[in-house]
Amino acid sequence: MDSSKLSKNISYILRHAPWEYELELDEEGWVPLTQLLEALNSNRSLPKVTRAIIEQMIKLSDKQRHEIVGDRIRALYGHSLPGKLKRQPKVPPENLYHGTSVEFIESIKDTGLLPMARQYVHLSTNEEMARAVGLRKGPGVIILKVRARDAAGDRVIFYEGNAQVWLADEVPARWIEFP
Repeated sequence: MDSSKLSKNISYILRHAPWEYELELDEEGWVPLTQLLEALNSNRSLPKVTRAIIEQMIKLSDKQRHEIVGDRIRALYGHSLPGKLKRQPKVPPENLYHGTSVEFIESIKDTGLLPMARQYVHLSTNEEMARAVGLRKGPGVIILKVRARDAAGDRVIFYEGNAQVWLADEVPARWIEFP
């Protein structure tokens, strides 16, 4: 089984369209693992997916997109579902980074970072990851430095997505360092 393909499929289901698979996420984005397995295995023409296969996929993933706790699974970040998943605020690292396209810089200077079509603004713990994310938005990537700890002291709320991705409802421009 192609682990990357499986990860993308599970991400699509849990982040964007659980209803297409007759799944209902709870307020924190969890779904019973047995229900996800039933949905994945309903297409008999594809190889059978087991809990062990999903656990192996999570273990080998460099992006830490999902987590299993007990008999439940959820996507850690990247949701575009209506409504907002409930998260616990955390104290962020000193600085976080956001990769974006040159064409968005003026807008970000005016409004700060906004979640756009996602539930949260996505921030990276390092410039390399921010650059990789920014490249998905087009050429001419600009890396913005967010003074996250200072922003948190000014009531900007941050959430840990995983070890490399942090989330925020929004980040005012005054906490962003522009090149």
